[in-house]
Amino acid sequence: MSYFRITDWESAYTSDAYVVGGDRWPAAWVEPAQTFRDSLATTGRAKLDLAYGSGERNRFDLFLPAGTPRGLVVFIHGGYWLELDKSYWSHLAAGPIANGYAVAIPSYTLCPGIHLSGIAKEVAAAIGKAADMVDGPLMLTGHSAGGQLATRIVTTTSPLPASIQARIRHVVSISGVHDLRPIMKRAMNEYLRIDAAEAAAESPALLEPADNVRLTCWVGGAERAEFIRQNALLANIWTGLGAATAAVIEPDRNHFTILDGLTDPMHPLTRTLLSE
Repeated sequence: MSYFRITDWESAYTSDAYVVGGDRWPAAWVEPAQTFRDSLATTGRAKLDLAYGSGERNRFDLFLPAGTPRGLVVFIHGGYWLELDKSYWSHLAAGPIANGYAVAIPSYTLCPGIHLSGIAKEVAAAIGKAADMVDGPLMLTGHSAGGQLATRIVTTTSPLPASIQARIRHVVSISGVHDLRPIMKRAMNEYLRIDAAEAAAESPALLEPADNVRLTCWVGGAERAEFIRQNALLANIWTGLGAATAAVIEPDRNHFTILDGLTDPMHPLTRTLLSE
């Protein structure tokens, strides 16, 4: 019989050091994201730096399809709640837009200037503002820390108004961190300041899904074991709490290349996100 125990929490949740050329991300996303923004801006289909709150980072970009949107996708970025902003991810809107959906990508205040509970409220405000601008069904997706935020938003203690929650058709968490308790063991918690109470209140795996939630947890087969475990964890728990769930392991994808599917209108990740 084999037993497993994590003794190095930094290694367990660090991805770039275990990917060949991993140090090229997130910089590798800057140019394609800028190119995508520029291309849509020339046709008036990029609405940039829209305010959803009073904070400096309370801004989102909205990308529109050629015709009337069939609905809205909101992508919530990762970076362990400490890094990055909306500008790195614009090109990930390409797949949904080609299928006729608008895409909103917000920034949010980063730790240590805020607690995770505050970030969830900001993300809810961003979703609400974008949803007021685009009619139709709403799909939420997020990567890594963004996966935590996307799934936190569809729990019974969501800060999102009920009228907006009712429009959510699907949530896709990509490499999501759904149980925050292991993150408390990392050095970065000096800045995140997650304690037991906040872990209990903000971990989707420790919360109940709202009514009629449909959740897909999507992870790469070449990711760290903890991300694969966290992916299966939420799908498993929420199945037992009444949600419709699926867990997908995409072969050969790592923590960074797992996002490439969103740039392709026919990729299974994009098609799953938009599925009815």
